[in-house]
Amino acid sequence: MSQSMIMHVAEISQPGTPDVLRWVERARPAPGAGEVLLKVRAFGVNRPDLLQRKGLYPPPPGAPDIPGLEVCGDIVEGDLAGSDLRPGQRVCALVAGGGYADWCLAPVGQCLPVPDNLDDVEAAALPETFFTVWHNLFERGALRRGESVLVHGGSSGIGTTAIQLAVAHGANVFATAGTAEKCRACVDLGATGAINYREADFVAEVLRQTDGRGVDVVLDMVAGGYVARNVACLAEDGRLVIIAVQGGREAGFDASLLMRKRLTITGSTLRPRSLAFKAGIARALREKVWPLLAAGTVRPRVHAVLPAAELVRAHEILEAGEAIGKVVLRWDASAS
Repeated sequence: MSQSMIMHVAEISQPGTPDVLRWVERARPAPGAGEVLLKVRAFGVNRPDLLQRKGLYPPPPGAPDIPGLEVCGDIVEGDLAGSDLRPGQRVCALVAGGGYADWCLAPVGQCLPVPDNLDDVEAAALPETFFTVWHNLFERGALRRGESVLVHGGSSGIGTTAIQLAVAHGANVFATAGTAEKCRACVDLGATGAINYREADFVAEVLRQTDGRGVDVVLDMVAGGYVARNVACLAEDGRLVIIAVQGGREAGFDASLLMRKRLTITGSTLRPRSLAFKAGIARALREKVWPLLAAGTVRPRVHAVLPAAELVRAHEILEAGEAIGKVVLRWDASAS
């Protein structure tokens, strides 16, 4: 195989701890209809990647076995029909897999031009969290100006994005986090209040800080025992949006509260949704959020930047719960 047609990808040798990740060589793929080939500059690491590495979150049918859901890179070739993108342009992209590589195929509808004021690392930190937060907080959760929202895991990649976008759209934000440092980070990003869930009951604190009213929306990545508590701290006509089940799949709650307060419970997972659906989110982001990025009103919070060769360390950082914001890997000479 010609050396020019080889790419470096991270394989999961077997389900397990971070050290099962290994860099190997594969043939570079060719883009098909509606796809572009990107020369990857940087890529993000997300919790779904950790689950896939453990064998708990297989890629959807048709997606690559290579983990990685977001990249920043340059368009080299592909089908650009129907888009205003061009060869050589720097974009960030949401992908269903294949991001842990120096070359990556991406659906053209899920590629977004990078604002000039963002570097490659910041751009790589955008797609997974911004697609997820926009759809769940604003489309499913219908968060509106003047409302209040509780964001669990406020110091995570999802949380730091949700806080900023909610504040930018005129909402009042409360957040939970597990340390004083992480709580301070949430406040620095614009949260009105940050609750250390290890030291205080977030239900009591939310009700206290809202004069007993509760919040209009809860964005929850915990589920399990949190569901009943989320229901308790929602205001009338409130909406609970569940996006992960880190606390367990089973949940019990007082259903009479659901009726009395006219609550809505919803949830979603983005990875298996159709290309057309995700392209719709991309269009909404470009219209509603990209101007905020270009103006510097919103900016991805990056906790650590590592060379691609240190992928195992990146997984260890995220798995240890050390990160405030995103962990991003960058391609450089030491990575290959």
